[in-house]
Amino acid sequence: QVQLVESGGGLVQPGKALSLSCAASGFGFKINTMTWIRQAPGKGLEWVSTISPGSGTSYTDSVKGRFTISRDNAENTLYLQMNSLRADDTGVYYCARGFLEYNDWGQGTQVTVSS
Repeated sequence: QVQLVESGGGLVQPGKALSLSCAASGFGFKINTMTWIRQAPGKGLEWVSTISPGSGTSYTDSVKGRFTISRDNAENTLYLQMNSLRADDTGVYYCARGFLEYNDWGQGTQVTVSS
């Protein structure tokens, strides 16, 4: 049974950093592309970043230079390091298996950027 469990969210001041994790189980993590997606309050889903099995990465323009996606295939864990956070980064962050079409999702972790 596939499980994706996000953690690391919380309340943080603008300009600060936060690190998210996604623990994966029940499938071949190391051979899957993994993605972070977020949903701001009252808005739709927004693709944030994707990492391929070979650790090639891509980012939405608004987070380039601030966020870093990574993976630890030995630990079956996906990460998102978020620096220089802004109020418009607020939302629920989900990890998902796949890219553009997502086979599985986690339950999400709330990130709130506010002073």
